[in-house]
Amino acid sequence: MYGAILGDIIGSPYEFEKSKKTKEFPLFIPRSRYTDDSAMTIAVAEALLDTQGTKNREERKEAVTRSMQKWGRRYPDAGYGGRFYDWLYSRDPQPYRSWGNGSAMRVSSAGWLFETLEETLEAAEDTAAVTHNHPEGIRGAKAAAAVIWAARNGWSKAKIREYAEQEFYPLKQTCDEIRPGYHFDVSCQGTVPQAITAFLEGKDFEDVIRTAVSLGGDCDTLTCIAGGMAEAMYGVPEYLKAECRKRLEPDMLEVLDRFEKARIRLG
Repeated sequence: MYGAILGDIIGSPYEFEKSKKTKEFPLFIPRSRYTDDSAMTIAVAEALLDTQGTKNREERKEAVTRSMQKWGRRYPDAGYGGRFYDWLYSRDPQPYRSWGNGSAMRVSSAGWLFETLEETLEAAEDTAAVTHNHPEGIRGAKAAAAVIWAARNGWSKAKIREYAEQEFYPLKQTCDEIRPGYHFDVSCQGTVPQAITAFLEGKDFEDVIRTAVSLGGDCDTLTCIAGGMAEAMYGVPEYLKAECRKRLEPDMLEVLDRFEKARIRLG
């Protein structure tokens, strides 16, 4: 989960800077901060931890809904989209057929907390379906979680690419081909394939982050997704974990630490 949150923090200052399509940039500047991506990543992790071991998918969805509303209301200025913001304050929160990339940016913990790929895909779908119940919203969340699960279970990048293309998205363009014409896109189908490609091309954790940011677009979310994948393949350097912790709230750190303990137990 450090990887996803760092991707959000590092990408956030460059989200609307079209001239920053380069891998050469400072990882942290004064405007580097967490956004809604991190807040909801924390929320989903808490819900999945609270319901670990349950076979009741409705119970899990209810926990995700409660947790996201709790964290969203606690940090209301994190940068939520309009429809999601309304959902956060609804007394009867219902899914609204979104295909936005929010379902994929918050799902990283699902890639770690389940033993099988089937369980991972079910959990990813459940975390998405409470808001993003459009098929593309579901697909984006499942793709992101599946890549994380595969990477942490020792799959090669070639095998991950083959699986991702077979089950989720064509990955025909390289990052160099994506970068020149890529623009701000909040859809899963316009963000998740690019994040997977950045992950596949990156040489280590930091290089994945730099590659993802360099594509532009909705780069805090794109890099959040790619960063979650990169952590599963490479781990996260300790100095970057320390930088991450400096920028999170104390209650967020409590969930992050709880997640880390659970992740280590699972391996």
